[in-house]
Amino acid sequence: MKNLQNTFEMIGSSTYHFVALIVLIIVAFAIGYIFEKQAQKRERDGTRTSESMFSTRKIAIIGVFSAISFVLMLFEFPLPFAPSFYKFDFSDIPALIGGFAAGPMVGVMIEFIKVVLNIIIQGPTPGFVGEIANFVVGSAFIIPATVIYRFHKTRKSALISCIAGTLTITLVGSTLNAFFLLPAYAIAYGVDIDYFVAAGTAINPAITNVFTFCALAVAPFNLLKGALDSVLTFLVYKQLSPILKGNNSAVRKVAKAEEA
Repeated sequence: MKNLQNTFEMIGSSTYHFVALIVLIIVAFAIGYIFEKQAQKRERDGTRTSESMFSTRKIAIIGVFSAISFVLMLFEFPLPFAPSFYKFDFSDIPALIGGFAAGPMVGVMIEFIKVVLNIIIQGPTPGFVGEIANFVVGSAFIIPATVIYRFHKTRKSALISCIAGTLTITLVGSTLNAFFLLPAYAIAYGVDIDYFVAAGTAINPAITNVFTFCALAVAPFNLLKGALDSVLTFLVYKQLSPILKGNNSAVRKVAKAEEA
């Protein structure tokens, strides 16, 4: 109850950042929806049965993997080449697995619910900056990876999709930090942006400004995150895939029933 009260107070004092979070969530959902619709149309044109956007199977995947993602979000740790306020976790892996199994919309839903659960239970970060960073960077990884795999479900395309997702979060994470997150953190915590640069310089003397901070701390952080998430997903997804996809004939029956 106290966390909910703090959340409402935070919304009132950080309206700009809260609105930015809502807009980014809408954009991510819109992208996931558009590509999922295109994939469904392609399946129907190819005389294949298309599973509905939120079938019983997909809802079950969203529920289970959102909970797992939230739990993983609680276990975070710093990396030696980035300041300690950048925490590493594996909470994007369930969203990637869910997205591979059920499409980009499901992956975005898992990212969204994970962040909402964290706000409700843990409370929001100052100015919702942490939530914006987590959702945007996570979605930047999940969307390109799951979209590519949604249209070409092969082992090779899975590898390509993970590489694309890793490169995307590296670019998006660095750009977002330079132009939005670091200035927003500075405002939220009442410090100058040079405070964060100095924290980076203490770890790596080559970091002297915001640009080098993002290039030498943020970019490697997201690059490693994407690479590790991809490797672990490859190891886990193959084992879970038969369960997550379910019985094909059963899926077709459910899809036909939903269409009727």
